[in-house]
Amino acid sequence: MFQNLPDSFLQMNTIFISIMIEALPFVLIGVFIAGFIQMFISEAFIAKIMPKNRFLAVIVGSLIGVFFPSCECGIVPIVRNLIAKGVPLHAGIAFMLTAPIINPVVLFSTYVAFGSTWEVPLLRVLGSLVVAMVVGNAIAYFYKGEGLKEKFLLYESASERKEKEAPQTVMAVASVGAMASGSADTMPVEKHEHHHHHHEHDEAKMPMKEKVWHTLQHAVDEFFSVGKFLVFGALLAAAMQTYIKTSTLVSIGHGPVLSILLMMVLAFVLSLCSEADAFIGASFRSVFSTQSIVAFLVFGPMLDIKNLMMMLATFRAKFVAFIVVGVTVTVFIYALLI
Repeated sequence: MFQNLPDSFLQMNTIFISIMIEALPFVLIGVFIAGFIQMFISEAFIAKIMPKNRFLAVIVGSLIGVFFPSCECGIVPIVRNLIAKGVPLHAGIAFMLTAPIINPVVLFSTYVAFGSTWEVPLLRVLGSLVVAMVVGNAIAYFYKGEGLKEKFLLYESASERKEKEAPQTVMAVASVGAMASGSADTMPVEKHEHHHHHHEHDEAKMPMKEKVWHTLQHAVDEFFSVGKFLVFGALLAAAMQTYIKTSTLVSIGHGPVLSILLMMVLAFVLSLCSEADAFIGASFRSVFSTQSIVAFLVFGPMLDIKNLMMMLATFRAKFVAFIVVGVTVTVFIYALLI
């Protein structure tokens, strides 16, 4: 059956499957964390821990990724839910840029890949923090408008929908009753206050078993929502790896500027998970400078094909373009200066 297929197609198929196998575990981790956030993390809690100052919020967002063992494959749904829950856009994006790099798993894999030395791992972490601070503050102070697509701005948990729907229903019923009794001035207000107070605590009163069930339901919904973009991105990355030869790109990558740009392009095209990309980056040490390799290791987890597909599905195109330009320029300048 497969004998008549060209070898290049079979190679593309193998690369596609390997990308999917590599990415799926981290996508699953990501959607379960997103489900947990949706059911267990309240807006009140986020408001309590997130600084009001925009600069400090970006710092907190940049550093909190230490506690999330997630690569870029599953970070977008986590960030989407955090922003929908009330995390400022600038802090959420700072978290999205650093979390796939500064978590302990990635830090350790980078340390091992580069011969148990700390130079490249520390430059990688520092680079991710610099990019997150620059892009996060650019969003905080210069970007105007919404980041999330409109359908996600309206994305709410069941209890939040009830909270908003209940007063409207009661107001309608109360108005009819008031017209009959002649007491339209007071009834709607009293009923509104009662129901708002009641539904404010629905999520807190929900039994643990029910919360876990809703978390699983939410994770499944997230998986199918994100999964199609992961498949498309992995297929595109596999096609580019098959039909655009790495040797051709390497042959043009001479000089500090071109080599940095080339390694950034390679990071985007290869679309590796951040837990594994350090070993690929280390294999280029005999060909490229440390600057170029650090650019590869910082840029890849922030922007690759499959990640870009998922961002375009979640954020407005104008906002994604703002992130892409900010990340690309900052990574390039950072790599030149180190």
